[in-house]
Amino acid sequence: MRTEINLDHFISTYVTKRPESLLKPDLEKYQGELEKRISGKRVLVIGGAGTIGSHYIKAILKYNVSRLVVVDINENGLTELVRDLRSSTGYNIPAEFITYPMNFGDRVFGKMFRSMAPFDIVANFAAHKHVRSEKDIFSIEAMIENNVLRAKELLELLLRFPPEHFFCVSTDKAANPVNIMGASKKLMEELIMSYSGKLKITTARFANVAFSNGSLPLGFIERLNKGQPWSCPLGIRRFFVSPQESGELCMIASVMGESGDIFFPKGERHDIFRHHST
Repeated sequence: MRTEINLDHFISTYVTKRPESLLKPDLEKYQGELEKRISGKRVLVIGGAGTIGSHYIKAILKYNVSRLVVVDINENGLTELVRDLRSSTGYNIPAEFITYPMNFGDRVFGKMFRSMAPFDIVANFAAHKHVRSEKDIFSIEAMIENNVLRAKELLELLLRFPPEHFFCVSTDKAANPVNIMGASKKLMEELIMSYSGKLKITTARFANVAFSNGSLPLGFIERLNKGQPWSCPLGIRRFFVSPQESGELCMIASVMGESGDIFFPKGERHDIFRHHST
């Protein structure tokens, strides 16, 4: 027997305990400016089939972009993204909406990019995000390859076809990193910010996204449906944002602010705090 849970309702009621999005005041305050900066733009989203990337797409499709290209190695995830968007209301899906199941570090990605460039907004969500990816030297090398080296290759490509905005998602674990995953994201931040004088670059940090793909809370549902035991670390307190909030924050950060800015939510005031990297 499979357990059906209304995740949006569960998250807002029991996890974030916020009936409305943390970003609602910002979205209302900057509605006109966001409309101006997004409408009519050509958008490329890398890693768009994941939790944060897909909710970024849903946030940006509240506006009228002229082209949306989504890249992800998860072919099934891209298929579900398309089905979800086309089966929903409230999204302004452009006539030119294309998904590509490919790795942004592959040769074919470069060919695709050059043939369709320039893009106005490029947002990168492709990342190794789990500490368990540090289990041996090969997985660590793959993490550094994806989180850092491929980011550099992408930046070099963008220098040839500069977008108006480039955004790359980070993590709160990049602040005072205590593990290799966090250190790789901190290194990624330092890398992309070194290009902030040549490209308009922003990033965003935030805490755990409730029930995101691969997360422990989502794993609880899988264990429940399979009749398997649950496991959970003791003595851990975490701040959660909803998947919707993660996408909205990244959407705002991807087009607002100055080059070199790092965005993160300041929950007690229900607004965005922006830090300028030096």
